[in-house]
Amino acid sequence: MITLRRSAERGHSNRGWLDSWFTFSFADYYDPAHMGFRALRVINDDRIEAGTGFGPHGHRDMEIITYVLEGRLLHRDSMGERHVLGPNEVQTMSAGTGIVHSEFNASEEEPVHSIQIWILPDKEDVKPSYQQIGFRPEEKRGRLRLLAGPNGDATTIHQDARLYVTELSPKQSVSHELAPGRHAWIQVVRGDVSVNGNELHEGDAASLSEETTVALAGGGNAGGEVLLFDLK
Repeated sequence: MITLRRSAERGHSNRGWLDSWFTFSFADYYDPAHMGFRALRVINDDRIEAGTGFGPHGHRDMEIITYVLEGRLLHRDSMGERHVLGPNEVQTMSAGTGIVHSEFNASEEEPVHSIQIWILPDKEDVKPSYQQIGFRPEEKRGRLRLLAGPNGDATTIHQDARLYVTELSPKQSVSHELAPGRHAWIQVVRGDVSVNGNELHEGDAASLSEETTVALAGGGNAGGEVLLFDLK
């Protein structure tokens, strides 16, 4: 079964300095039909103006993943971590017993476009941690590049969930096998793709349950970039 979630159906907030689209209920956007999918709780598509950002705020018992499409984010947190995150990198925080952090556009001139993801952990009150890794652009071109999962090889999260990214040129394809009882969420973060024959455009998403394969193909004139979540 495949269910589509179109970009225009998402929640939207524009504060001037921050233009956000919410795939699931978040902040002032509440839709009881879209509270998350499996352990996936938040996918926020954020555009942050130059020289602005999120001031210090707290989290606990959440796996928080940030993926930047354009620009650079400056991260600071209560563990003393201070890093800049850019394209072809992924940042993962396990909030655990509690963490305070801030995320600001690292540029005084250019906007930043980022995707923030929250995944519910399978255990509470873990020790807070921060991870950041980079990868070569070709690692995601025409193939799935693991960004986060429970068993290493990428950033580690406290959940039986895996997050992949792929960038597909027009008609280029890649597939992912789903084990019995597993589910998938597809989020198009740039361009055009198809999933199991369904056309998706930037901001569109699809959930897959009781399917054995996720078949992705680049569409349009330039293809697209996709986040794929494999969830129990």
